[in-house]
Amino acid sequence: MAKKKETTVEEKLRAIYDLQLIDSRVDEIRNVRGELPLEVEDLEDEVLGLKTRLDKLKTDVETVNFEITAKKNLIEEAKGLIKKYAEQQKNVRNSREFNSLSKEVEFQELEIQLAEKNIKEFKAQIEQKKQVISSTKERLSAKDTHLKHKKGELNEILAETEKEEKALLKKSEEFENQIEERLVKAYKRIRTNVKNGLAVVPIERGASGGSFFTIPPQVQVEIAARKKIITDEHSGRILVDPVLAEEENERMLKMFSKL
Repeated sequence: MAKKKETTVEEKLRAIYDLQLIDSRVDEIRNVRGELPLEVEDLEDEVLGLKTRLDKLKTDVETVNFEITAKKNLIEEAKGLIKKYAEQQKNVRNSREFNSLSKEVEFQELEIQLAEKNIKEFKAQIEQKKQVISSTKERLSAKDTHLKHKKGELNEILAETEKEEKALLKKSEEFENQIEERLVKAYKRIRTNVKNGLAVVPIERGASGGSFFTIPPQVQVEIAARKKIITDEHSGRILVDPVLAEEENERMLKMFSKL
């Protein structure tokens, strides 16, 4: 691996501030997308869940219809047996045989009554399931429309920002490779620990950028001298002077406009 050339503190400060500007631009792009990717993902899960539920309900209706057909077949078989036993009763030799056939007829009649009751219950189940299917279809349609709308929004944003984001991420990697590893690690650690991802900030109105804690004049002079890397004692952020920040902002804005 090629050894990185020795750089001055000022060059390190410019490089790390440039890296911050690139990464902040990536943050802005991602903030524009906001919660949309998660919203789309959640909606996709909901739509899939509703489709799965709908498939199960349809399968349940088919199963109940199969049960109804089976009960109707049982009724027909029972009617056939009743007819058969009625014919046999005409040729019985004694009352015992007649009573035995009568019990068989009675049993088949009870089977018919039970099957008819089951069919009625099954039909009620189907009606209930059809209502659930109807409401599920309505919900699915609404969620599907909402998903298409959110996907459209996300795709528009991606179309506008994806190319720039990829270019910026490549630049971020390039700039990282130009900075000593120890400084990059410190930068990333600070960036992770602060809310807005700002690890390198300029002095603004005598205070650390985005902070109300004033920096002593002597420290401000040291920062402006660019002879050593100084961090804010309150937030841990790396500090740069406003002149350097303005110069690098202008330079990086030109670079961003070409991406």
